[in-house]
Amino acid sequence: MAIVIGSGAGGAAGARYLAEAGHDLLVIERGPEVPGKDAGHYYANVDAGVRLMRTFCLGGTTMVSGGNALRCLELELKVLGIDLAAHYAAVEKELDVQLLPDDLIGDGTRRLMDAAERIGLPVQRMPKFINPDLCCKDGLCAFGCPSDARWSAIRFIRKAETYGARVITDTVADEIILRHGEAAGVRCGAEIFWDDLVVLAAGALETPGFLTSLSLPTSPLFADTFVSIGALLPGIGMNRDVPMGAYIPFDGGIILPHYSRPLHALMAARGTKAEPEDILGMMVKIKDEDDGSVNDTIVKKVTVQDAERLIRGSASATSILAEAGGDPNTFVTAPIRGSHPCGTARIGVSVDMNLETAIPGLYVTDASVLPSAPGAPPILTIIALARYAVEKMNE
Repeated sequence: MAIVIGSGAGGAAGARYLAEAGHDLLVIERGPEVPGKDAGHYYANVDAGVRLMRTFCLGGTTMVSGGNALRCLELELKVLGIDLAAHYAAVEKELDVQLLPDDLIGDGTRRLMDAAERIGLPVQRMPKFINPDLCCKDGLCAFGCPSDARWSAIRFIRKAETYGARVITDTVADEIILRHGEAAGVRCGAEIFWDDLVVLAAGALETPGFLTSLSLPTSPLFADTFVSIGALLPGIGMNRDVPMGAYIPFDGGIILPHYSRPLHALMAARGTKAEPEDILGMMVKIKDEDDGSVNDTIVKKVTVQDAERLIRGSASATSILAEAGGDPNTFVTAPIRGSHPCGTARIGVSVDMNLETAIPGLYVTDASVLPSAPGAPPILTIIALARYAVEKMNE
């Protein structure tokens, strides 16, 4: 028997692998089940100083991801004693991770890639878990995929169901129940579901509350702080590009081709006449410091080092935009956001090398356990860690 709280990357992966191993399984998800095309209506972002992004629905934030499949923190985890190489390989094979074919690299993305190379910056294609045959090229990955071309955690939930897992949605888990100091179940309102194996994957902004209520330690928050920068380039059509089809690493983070809707409003506010298809955009994402906290309120600040990294990355991004033909007189920068809240129950603080807490039978498999900011999309790493944890649970 097992109970999984949360159905994002870590929860769905934990559920799938536990069910496959023969566990009777219950998945509890606070959000509703929604069609992929509607997932963008279920953002539950938090203004914590830095605006933190998350989604409450079955499948979690994987429902609004760009389908990016980078291996993150592989060396850092190996130093801690967690070798994910075999798990990465297995997940990449199952999710059919591949580079986008040339016909899915849009004109805006291609211009930015070529411009970066001309000014001597290293450009790498982004590995994706997107089926190119199904991709409708609408550029709306961050609002939900209407054609289900991009893998989402719902596929793992469905796989778990084929092994008998039960999934309940629109249900908030209120409390983890202990018996004799060990995990014994989960209370949802007036109802208690009993089980001696509980996997907590509620997300890095929710998981600490469960741990604190059990007098377990938590750790500071980081969130891959980022800014989006745009420039006018009439008719480029980047708003329909598959987002983040490539990336440019720099010291402290990565720079990605990316159209962001706020850029259009910012240009309009400055008096720049532009339609969405006239904007060339880039994202600067950094490995931020863990200067955030999740208590009664959620706070995430920008440290001096964070600011320096954002400035350094933005300088490169604006150089690329200008080289690609963007009008420097039209540059706009969107407010700072955080795309990957994580680290609040990290390995070595809240959980051990098996991702188990000090309470026997209680594990954590979401982004909370990451030991440092990835500075890059972490979904693949979260899935690999969940697969690793289930392997340890079954030993």
